[in-house]
Amino acid sequence: MDQEKQRRLEAKGWKVGTVSEFLELSSEESTLIEIKLALSQSLKARWQQNMTQAQLAEKIHSSQPRIAKAENGDASVSIELLIRAMLATGATPQEIGSVIANIH
Repeated sequence: MDQEKQRRLEAKGWKVGTVSEFLELSSEESTLIEIKLALSQSLKARWQQNMTQAQLAEKIHSSQPRIAKAENGDASVSIELLIRAMLATGATPQEIGSVIANIH
């Protein structure tokens, strides 16, 4: 948001902040969410190049709907599933580490 818009909103009594502030997330909770989203986005970019959701699900002994949830950043998907799926697409531990290291 640009500063002028923020200034106008605050002048009208609105409070401007981050999602983390609104949800009262700790820095650890916020970072965990960012990691999961980064892994989800990376997974989506990787598997689409090589296989279908059903093929990836079969490879990691999961289900196609679970892969769909993983690629869309569903909160119910574990980091373990995301990493297993990334590895199944051929990602190296170093590539997964790089995804995590490059979060904002």
